[in-house]
Amino acid sequence: MVLLPGPGHPITVEPSGVRVVVRVGATVVADTRSALTLRESDYPAVHYVPREDVDMSLLERSVQESYCPFKGDAAYFSIPAAGEGGVDAVWSYESPYEAVSGIKDHLAFYTNRTATLEELPL
Repeated sequence: MVLLPGPGHPITVEPSGVRVVVRVGATVVADTRSALTLRESDYPAVHYVPREDVDMSLLERSVQESYCPFKGDAAYFSIPAAGEGGVDAVWSYESPYEAVSGIKDHLAFYTNRTATLEELPL
């Protein structure tokens, strides 16, 4: 089932307007000035970081998958250096639905696990 965003479930994708740095301890996992912010309904906003600004060598693809009827199928990555908190701590919609096509080739991070996300001025 594919659902379209609308008045009852709005979704926007816009440039974040901040520098986003993701760290695990002292290690920088991602650093970008090109993040996108996805706002969906009443959920907290999520920064999506371009893959080219993520140190993919620090991530390991997971077998975890999920589905969102508004965005599509999500693939997950773990951050081994973060230990148990880093398991499935990163996700990506590799073939997102048209309404959120801007997040293609971007990754998002669970910051309530081990990774910290800083928002810095551009």
